[in-house]
Amino acid sequence: MSEQQVGPAKAGRAEASPTEGLCERAISRALVFLGSRQEPDGAWRGDYGGPMFLLPMYLAAHHIGGRPVEPRRREGMVTYLRAAQHADGSFGLHIESSGCLFTTVLSYVAFRLLGLPPDDERVALARAFILGHGTALACASWGKFVLALLNLYDYEGLPPILPELWLLPARFPLHPSRFWCHTRQVYLPMAHLYGMKARMPADDLTYALRRELYDRPYDSIRFSDHRNTIAAGDVYTPASWPLKLVNRILGFYERFHLAGLRKRALARLAEHIDFEDQATHFIRIGPVNAVLNTLVHCFRSPHGEATKRSFATLEGYLCDGHDGTKMNGYNSTALWDTAFATQAILATTEAGAHGETLRGARTFIVANQVLEDLPDYRRYHRHPSRGGWPFSDREHGWPITDCTAEGLSAALLLETVGLPALPDERIRAAVELILSWQNSDGGWATYERQRGGRWLEVLNPSHVFGDIMVDRSYPECTSACLASLALWRRRFAAKNDSGLVRRVAVAMRRGEIFLRQAQRDDGSWEGSWGVCFTYGTWFGVRGLCAASAPTGDPALARACAFLYAHQNADGGWGESGTSCAERRYVGARSHAVNTAWALLALTGAGQANDPRCARAAHFLVASQVDDGDWPRQALSGVFNKTTLINYENYRRYFPLWALARFKDESRGLLTSPSEAS
Repeated sequence: MSEQQVGPAKAGRAEASPTEGLCERAISRALVFLGSRQEPDGAWRGDYGGPMFLLPMYLAAHHIGGRPVEPRRREGMVTYLRAAQHADGSFGLHIESSGCLFTTVLSYVAFRLLGLPPDDERVALARAFILGHGTALACASWGKFVLALLNLYDYEGLPPILPELWLLPARFPLHPSRFWCHTRQVYLPMAHLYGMKARMPADDLTYALRRELYDRPYDSIRFSDHRNTIAAGDVYTPASWPLKLVNRILGFYERFHLAGLRKRALARLAEHIDFEDQATHFIRIGPVNAVLNTLVHCFRSPHGEATKRSFATLEGYLCDGHDGTKMNGYNSTALWDTAFATQAILATTEAGAHGETLRGARTFIVANQVLEDLPDYRRYHRHPSRGGWPFSDREHGWPITDCTAEGLSAALLLETVGLPALPDERIRAAVELILSWQNSDGGWATYERQRGGRWLEVLNPSHVFGDIMVDRSYPECTSACLASLALWRRRFAAKNDSGLVRRVAVAMRRGEIFLRQAQRDDGSWEGSWGVCFTYGTWFGVRGLCAASAPTGDPALARACAFLYAHQNADGGWGESGTSCAERRYVGARSHAVNTAWALLALTGAGQANDPRCARAAHFLVASQVDDGDWPRQALSGVFNKTTLINYENYRRYFPLWALARFKDESRGLLTSPSEAS
């Protein structure tokens, strides 16, 4: 909300000749630029695109619902798909990955739904890739499911997704309530659509696509022979023998299922879908179940009010980015970005000069805390919500552990610059919610406590993702919760009853034990929501420091040794997104965000005066562009091991935060690269 307006990032770099004020000037420029990106409601939001299966699903829903995409949007979507396509015609699982049949098939269909003819050069290239890699018969299960809805694939060729599973007692090990909530909320509408064998009527485009996607006449294909036909490039998690066995049992049941029981199961699913819609104001937990819930309503009541509202709310997922119009991975990044941007600004000595920006941030953070639990939430397998913050905004309605922790931390820190405190009952509600989320292993998961055993991952049916079945403890979520609890304890323990103070102390000790056990032999922590070991290691160090680990703690020393071992010659750190899938550090050219995470970890561990930290700070200063931004580089977010995703604002507040910490905890001077070496 800064009144100063700055233009788009320039190609030129910041002055690299080192002087005493380099760090200060870089911080000042970054603060002005970050303030200029704040929106009128006080939040920061950014491009959250990258996965290549989202936009085709949006277009499939609009085609099935008979809702044409307006021309300006259509042009932007074509631009995006063309920008993402590889030279061989393929599309990756995300915009930076190599060719994947699943997303190539869906993107080919998207091209055609957007009006491109089959002889268009880009369309023809994609078709050649599809026909050369097993045709649509070999794409991963989510792709086949979308094709079935479009009447381009037969349900006989899908593994069974039985609605009746929702009728089992909740204590049953395979009851969907035990799954990670994103998986649960995706397979909920999938099961409904599968149970009613929903498909749109065939039209001229349907018949054309049937000819284009296969190498044989559509009516001659025995789809049941291809349930397990998957292109090699689509397999990250191979179908296990237990999954194949379960599918055979469920498939046998599907052949002879009782119509009455199916009707009852579909009614149960509809009830849960309606609850999700109402609880999230039709936003839903994410874009995949947003599309699928929309289609459930569309098939049930094409012109009903729920269908109209569903399609209207889907528009909130679209983003006009630098590379065209895409579908974001959430309805927005607002709370997450705002909490981190606020903490970065407050880490600087210039925070007082940015009062308007901080007041706007506080307004947004306060307005988007969830104040009430959902009615009858246990019936719908939801965790309590009161006191939490979602990733985006309160309307979304799904609080998350680390979003709640970062929201609470930002709110508490804003008091240090004289802004009003949150009411005591709201602070306590957030602390109580964080405590309620802690797992038996001492760590924190994402949306809920862990509900099922890790063994459930052997039943992962997605092929293309990893770790989707269980919401387990993560170092990042655990660290964020420890940091906020430590801040609460330092500032407000005296104002609260001794019982809560003791519970927080016990939770922090258990969280610290989890982090120590999660540290790898090489000193790193594996990140699951960012790329990857630099991200996880920053959080690991941050969590241990919050738990009062001393500077000389062996775990901190090992973490610092790991980071120093991977520092590039130019002083920065760069980590490839393939680290996430391969679960080992894979280096890359230096990246401002990776470097910021490494520098935050090192300064937090007491290393600020090490010359190698000065080299890292110098890299950040030298790579800043003239308007105070940092260059757009490789994607730095990830989910489920395989899918990179963009966090547009990470490059705007993490380097700022790292430089501020370095300046505060070191001499604060950058002399020359040679002296820093």
